Amino acid sequence: MQHLKCALVGAPVQSGASRPGCLMGPDAYRTAGLADTLRALGHDVTDLGNVSATVDDITPPAGSAAHDLGETVGWSRALEAAAYDAAQRVDLPIFLGGDHSLSIGTVPGIARHSADLGRPQFVLWLDAHPDIHTVHSTSSGNLHGTPVAYFMGLEGFEGLYPPLKTPVPAANICMMGIRSVDPAENAALAAHNVTVHDMRAIDEHGIAGPLRAFLERVSVAKGALHVSLDVDFLEPAIAPAVGTTVPGGATFREAHLVMEMLCDSGLVTSLDLVELNPFLDERGRTAQLMVDLTASLLGRKVLDRPTRSF
Repeated sequence: MQHLKCALVGAPVQSGASRPGCLMGPDAYRTAGLADTLRALGHDVTDLGNVSATVDDITPPAGSAAHDLGETVGWSRALEAAAYDAAQRVDLPIFLGGDHSLSIGTVPGIARHSADLGRPQFVLWLDAHPDIHTVHSTSSGNLHGTPVAYFMGLEGFEGLYPPLKTPVPAANICMMGIRSVDPAENAALAAHNVTVHDMRAIDEHGIAGPLRAFLERVSVAKGALHVSLDVDFLEPAIAPAVGTTVPGGATFREAHLVMEMLCDSGLVTSLDLVELNPFLDERGRTAQLMVDLTASLLGRKVLDRPTRSF
């Protein structure tokens, strides 16, 4: 693949989750050698450090279970600006999380930049959860369950989250690995016709065919593709460092195949690495796996991959 200018942007946010530890994620990726790994593949990598945020003065609406709303919204504002800025400076911004609420900021910032270029924004959501709650529908109150609903432009965020400049159409979103969906999310997915390939479908039909079909749509539209990779997309046995483990996730080979196909497509323009909780890891194995998956996305081939033991 071509050599890219990449930027690492740390997003040490954990206000959207219920278990502390995700704020250590960005430094765990650095410790696992993400920058040096990508440089060894020939890419130009700049570490822009960690984004910082202020807490907005926002009170959750009556009846909402949402917690840490002001902090999460503060992060979303800071990360939207950081994503927009990074996208103008490099070929591939990589956002190091941090819980998945960081996508409340990163995806809108990236989509705003794509709109400036006249390119439609597409999103590949690799996750056990669809994260399509609103502030009103979440029963857990964990706002890492709301980014997709927000950046699609659904109702339920007015006066709470920042006004959305560039919504991502539901038709431009593909979810893979989904296996934990509650009734409110199920209704939202059905109402808005989001493309979802859950683990049952992947078990029956494999992962390559559905992904190939989505990438073809992105290519035909000359779209920009944002990939949001959640640790819980993966089988917990190989990636234990996440506070939302759901059995039955993607295997080691399925995950690498996804990344290799994304590399071959040449369509990826930005990347989230989210929900890494180093406090729950085993000798850094999850952080290292996420680094290895990023390397596959950026050109490492099977025969190049070092053998590791844990």
